[in-house]
Amino acid sequence: MPSPRSSRERRAGSGGRLEFLSLSQRGPAAPDSPSRRREPGGTAAAPLPEEDCMKLNPSFVGIALSSLLAIDLWASKRLGVCAGEGSAWGSARPLMKVIEVSGHGIPWLLGTFYGLCQSDSSAAREVLLNLLFALLLDLVMVAVVKGLVKRPRPTHNKMDMFVTISVDKYSFPSGHATRAALVCRFVLRHLVLAVPLRVLVVLWALIVSISRVMLGRHNMTDVLFGLLLGYALYGVVEHCWLSPATAPALFALWSH
Repeated sequence: MPSPRSSRERRAGSGGRLEFLSLSQRGPAAPDSPSRRREPGGTAAAPLPEEDCMKLNPSFVGIALSSLLAIDLWASKRLGVCAGEGSAWGSARPLMKVIEVSGHGIPWLLGTFYGLCQSDSSAAREVLLNLLFALLLDLVMVAVVKGLVKRPRPTHNKMDMFVTISVDKYSFPSGHATRAALVCRFVLRHLVLAVPLRVLVVLWALIVSISRVMLGRHNMTDVLFGLLLGYALYGVVEHCWLSPATAPALFALWSH
Protein backbone atom coordinates (compact mmCIF):
# COMPACT_ATOMS: atom_id res chain seq x y z
CA MET A 1 0.00 0.00 0.00
CA PRO A 2 1.56 3.33 -1.06
CA SER A 3 2.31 5.80 1.61
CA PRO A 4 0.54 9.21 1.78
CA ARG A 5 3.89 10.93 1.18
CA SER A 6 4.55 9.09 -2.09
CA SER A 7 1.02 9.93 -3.32
CA ARG A 8 1.54 13.60 -2.59
CA GLU A 9 4.88 13.55 -4.41
CA ARG A 10 3.29 11.93 -7.47
CA ARG A 11 0.51 14.52 -7.52
CA ALA A 12 2.99 17.34 -7.11
CA GLY A 13 5.17 15.92 -9.87
CA SER A 14 2.25 15.52 -12.29
CA GLY A 15 1.04 19.02 -11.44
CA GLY A 16 4.46 20.46 -12.19
CA ARG A 17 4.51 18.70 -15.55
CA LEU A 18 1.06 20.06 -16.44
CA GLU A 19 2.10 23.54 -15.46
CA PHE A 20 5.27 23.24 -17.59
CA LEU A 21 3.24 22.04 -20.57
CA SER A 22 0.79 24.87 -20.29
CA LEU A 23 3.60 27.43 -20.23
CA SER A 24 5.34 25.88 -23.23
CA GLN A 25 2.11 25.86 -25.26
CA ARG A 26 1.66 29.56 -24.68
CA GLY A 27 4.96 30.34 -26.42
CA PRO A 28 7.58 32.84 -25.37
CA ALA A 29 6.32 36.23 -24.35
CA ALA A 30 7.10 38.78 -27.05
CA PRO A 31 8.58 42.03 -25.88
CA ASP A 32 6.40 45.04 -26.15
CA SER A 33 6.85 46.82 -29.47
CA PRO A 34 6.46 50.56 -29.81
CA SER A 35 3.12 50.01 -31.54
CA ARG A 36 1.75 47.86 -28.67
CA ARG A 37 2.86 49.79 -25.59
CA ARG A 38 0.21 50.64 -23.06
CA GLU A 39 -0.39 53.95 -21.46
CA PRO A 40 -0.09 54.29 -17.64
CA GLY A 41 -3.88 54.05 -17.36
CA GLY A 42 -3.86 50.63 -19.03
CA THR A 43 -5.19 51.66 -22.43
CA ALA A 44 -3.28 50.64 -25.56
CA ALA A 45 -1.43 53.42 -27.37
CA ALA A 46 -2.27 54.16 -31.01
CA PRO A 47 0.04 52.39 -33.50
CA LEU A 48 2.80 54.48 -35.00
CA PRO A 49 2.45 55.61 -38.62
CA GLU A 50 4.23 53.36 -41.08
CA GLU A 51 6.63 56.10 -42.16
CA ASP A 52 7.79 56.53 -38.52
CA CYS A 53 8.68 52.85 -38.13
CA MET A 54 12.25 51.87 -38.93
CA LYS A 55 12.45 49.22 -41.64
CA LEU A 56 15.02 46.75 -40.45
CA ASN A 57 14.67 44.47 -43.49
CA PRO A 58 14.57 46.63 -46.67
CA SER A 59 13.95 44.83 -49.94
CA PHE A 60 16.77 43.86 -52.26
CA VAL A 61 15.37 46.13 -54.97
CA GLY A 62 15.34 49.07 -52.56
CA ILE A 63 18.94 48.46 -51.56
CA ALA A 64 20.02 48.15 -55.21
CA LEU A 65 18.25 51.36 -56.25
CA SER A 66 19.66 53.29 -53.30
CA SER A 67 23.16 52.06 -54.12
CA LEU A 68 22.83 52.98 -57.80
CA LEU A 69 21.53 56.44 -56.87
CA ALA A 70 24.46 57.00 -54.53
CA ILE A 71 26.93 55.90 -57.22
CA ASP A 72 25.20 58.13 -59.77
CA LEU A 73 25.44 61.21 -57.55
CA TRP A 74 29.05 60.51 -56.60
CA ALA A 75 30.23 59.87 -60.17
CA SER A 76 28.31 62.86 -61.56
CA LYS A 77 29.92 65.18 -59.03
CA ARG A 78 33.38 63.81 -59.81
CA LEU A 79 32.80 64.29 -63.56
CA GLY A 80 31.51 67.85 -63.15
CA VAL A 81 34.96 69.23 -63.94
CA CYS A 82 33.57 72.34 -65.67
CA ALA A 83 30.81 73.11 -63.18
CA GLY A 84 32.48 76.34 -62.08
CA GLU A 85 35.37 78.63 -62.86
CA GLY A 86 37.32 77.13 -59.97
CA SER A 87 36.73 73.53 -61.06
CA ALA A 88 39.49 71.27 -62.35
CA TRP A 89 38.71 72.15 -66.00
CA GLY A 90 37.18 75.55 -65.30
CA SER A 91 39.10 77.15 -68.18
CA ALA A 92 37.17 74.95 -70.64
CA ARG A 93 33.81 76.12 -69.30
CA PRO A 94 33.24 78.76 -72.07
CA LEU A 95 33.75 76.09 -74.73
CA MET A 96 31.34 73.75 -72.93
CA LYS A 97 28.73 76.51 -72.86
CA VAL A 98 29.06 76.99 -76.62
CA ILE A 99 28.43 73.26 -77.04
CA GLU A 100 25.47 73.65 -74.69
CA VAL A 101 23.92 76.30 -76.94
CA SER A 102 24.45 74.08 -80.00
CA GLY A 103 22.12 71.50 -78.48
CA HIS A 104 19.52 73.94 -77.16
CA GLY A 105 15.98 73.67 -78.48
CA ILE A 106 15.46 77.33 -79.45
CA PRO A 107 18.26 77.53 -82.08
CA TRP A 108 17.09 74.24 -83.57
CA LEU A 109 13.44 75.34 -83.70
CA LEU A 110 14.26 78.75 -85.20
CA GLY A 111 16.69 77.29 -87.74
CA THR A 112 14.24 74.60 -88.84
CA PHE A 113 11.38 77.10 -89.13
CA TYR A 114 13.52 79.49 -91.18
CA GLY A 115 14.63 76.70 -93.52
CA LEU A 116 11.02 75.62 -93.94
CA CYS A 117 10.01 79.15 -94.94
CA GLN A 118 12.88 79.51 -97.41
CA SER A 119 12.71 76.07 -99.01
CA ASP A 120 11.52 75.78 -102.61
CA SER A 121 11.72 71.98 -102.83
CA SER A 122 8.76 69.82 -101.83
CA ALA A 123 11.11 67.04 -100.67
CA ALA A 124 13.09 69.46 -98.49
CA ARG A 125 9.88 70.91 -97.04
CA GLU A 126 8.72 67.41 -96.12
CA VAL A 127 11.96 66.64 -94.29
CA LEU A 128 12.04 70.01 -92.51
CA LEU A 129 8.38 69.81 -91.49
CA ASN A 130 8.95 66.42 -89.92
CA LEU A 131 12.09 67.71 -88.20
CA LEU A 132 10.01 70.55 -86.74
CA PHE A 133 7.44 68.00 -85.58
CA ALA A 134 10.22 65.93 -83.99
CA LEU A 135 11.64 68.93 -82.13
CA LEU A 136 8.22 69.94 -80.79
CA LEU A 137 7.49 66.37 -79.72
CA ASP A 138 10.84 66.29 -77.94
CA LEU A 139 10.07 69.49 -76.01
CA VAL A 140 6.65 68.23 -74.91
CA MET A 141 7.85 64.77 -73.82
CA VAL A 142 10.84 66.09 -71.87
CA ALA A 143 8.66 68.68 -70.12
CA VAL A 144 6.09 66.03 -69.16
CA VAL A 145 8.69 63.63 -67.75
CA LYS A 146 10.47 66.41 -65.86
CA GLY A 147 7.18 67.55 -64.37
CA LEU A 148 6.33 64.02 -63.26
CA VAL A 149 9.73 63.04 -61.83
CA LYS A 150 10.74 66.48 -60.44
CA ARG A 151 14.33 65.49 -59.76
CA PRO A 152 16.33 68.57 -58.70
CA ARG A 153 19.44 69.67 -60.53
CA PRO A 154 22.83 68.64 -59.07
CA THR A 155 23.84 70.77 -56.12
CA HIS A 156 27.06 71.85 -57.85
CA ASN A 157 25.20 73.23 -60.90
CA LYS A 158 25.35 76.98 -61.55
CA MET A 159 21.94 78.16 -62.73
CA ASP A 160 23.33 80.24 -65.63
CA MET A 161 21.78 78.25 -68.45
CA PHE A 162 20.75 79.75 -71.77
CA VAL A 163 17.02 80.69 -72.00
CA THR A 164 15.40 78.40 -69.45
CA ILE A 165 11.72 77.77 -68.72
CA SER A 166 9.97 76.62 -65.55
CA VAL A 167 10.59 72.88 -65.99
CA ASP A 168 14.31 73.48 -66.52
CA LYS A 169 14.80 73.65 -62.77
CA TYR A 170 14.39 69.86 -62.88
CA SER A 171 17.09 67.48 -64.00
CA PHE A 172 15.55 64.22 -65.24
CA PRO A 173 15.84 63.64 -68.16
CA SER A 174 18.39 65.75 -70.02
CA GLY A 175 16.62 67.61 -72.82
CA HIS A 176 19.94 68.25 -74.58
CA ALA A 177 20.73 64.53 -74.62
CA THR A 178 17.24 63.67 -75.84
CA ARG A 179 17.46 66.24 -78.62
CA ALA A 180 20.97 65.19 -79.60
CA ALA A 181 19.96 61.54 -80.01
CA LEU A 182 16.78 62.46 -81.89
CA VAL A 183 18.47 64.88 -84.28
CA CYS A 184 21.39 62.52 -84.83
CA ARG A 185 19.14 59.67 -85.92
CA PHE A 186 17.02 62.00 -88.05
CA VAL A 187 19.98 63.55 -89.88
CA LEU A 188 21.70 60.22 -90.51
CA ARG A 189 18.46 58.78 -91.88
CA HIS A 190 17.21 61.59 -94.10
CA LEU A 191 20.28 63.55 -95.22
CA VAL A 192 22.85 62.25 -97.68
CA LEU A 193 26.19 62.94 -96.01
CA ALA A 194 29.73 61.81 -96.59
CA VAL A 195 31.23 59.45 -94.05
CA PRO A 196 33.33 62.14 -92.28
CA LEU A 197 30.22 64.29 -91.82
CA ARG A 198 28.24 61.35 -90.46
CA VAL A 199 31.00 60.73 -87.95
CA LEU A 200 30.94 64.40 -86.94
CA VAL A 201 27.18 64.24 -86.36
CA VAL A 202 27.60 61.27 -84.02
CA LEU A 203 30.49 62.95 -82.22
CA TRP A 204 28.42 66.12 -81.80
CA ALA A 205 25.60 64.14 -80.14
CA LEU A 206 28.06 62.43 -77.78
CA ILE A 207 29.89 65.66 -76.89
CA VAL A 208 26.63 67.51 -76.19
CA SER A 209 25.52 64.69 -73.90
CA ILE A 210 28.84 64.47 -72.05
CA SER A 211 28.98 68.25 -71.62
CA ARG A 212 25.78 68.12 -69.54
CA VAL A 213 27.60 66.16 -66.82
CA MET A 214 30.83 68.13 -67.16
CA LEU A 215 28.98 71.42 -66.68
CA GLY A 216 27.18 70.00 -63.66
CA ARG A 217 23.76 70.47 -65.30
CA HIS A 218 22.73 66.83 -65.04
CA ASN A 219 23.54 63.54 -63.39
CA MET A 220 24.72 60.60 -65.45
CA THR A 221 21.36 58.81 -65.32
CA ASP A 222 19.62 61.95 -66.61
CA VAL A 223 21.82 61.88 -69.71
CA LEU A 224 21.56 58.13 -70.26
CA PHE A 225 17.77 58.17 -70.03
CA GLY A 226 17.67 61.23 -72.29
CA LEU A 227 19.64 59.41 -74.98
CA LEU A 228 17.30 56.42 -74.76
CA LEU A 229 14.23 58.66 -74.90
CA GLY A 230 15.51 60.56 -77.92
CA TYR A 231 16.33 57.30 -79.69
CA ALA A 232 12.78 56.07 -79.04
CA LEU A 233 11.14 59.34 -80.06
CA TYR A 234 12.65 59.06 -83.51
CA GLY A 235 10.71 55.81 -83.93
CA VAL A 236 7.52 57.73 -83.11
CA VAL A 237 8.38 60.37 -85.72
CA GLU A 238 8.97 57.71 -88.37
CA HIS A 239 5.67 56.01 -87.48
CA CYS A 240 3.77 59.32 -87.70
CA TRP A 241 5.68 60.65 -90.71
CA LEU A 242 3.98 63.69 -92.22
CA SER A 243 3.61 63.72 -96.00
CA PRO A 244 1.42 65.53 -98.55
CA ALA A 245 -0.83 62.46 -98.53
CA THR A 246 -1.27 62.21 -94.75
CA ALA A 247 -1.24 65.93 -93.87
CA PRO A 248 -2.20 67.94 -96.98
CA ALA A 249 -3.35 70.97 -94.98
CA LEU A 250 0.07 71.43 -93.36
CA PHE A 251 1.88 71.22 -96.69
CA ALA A 252 -0.57 73.66 -98.22
CA LEU A 253 0.56 76.26 -95.68
CA TRP A 254 4.16 76.06 -96.89
CA SER A 255 3.53 75.80 -100.64
CA HIS A 256 4.73 78.81 -102.62
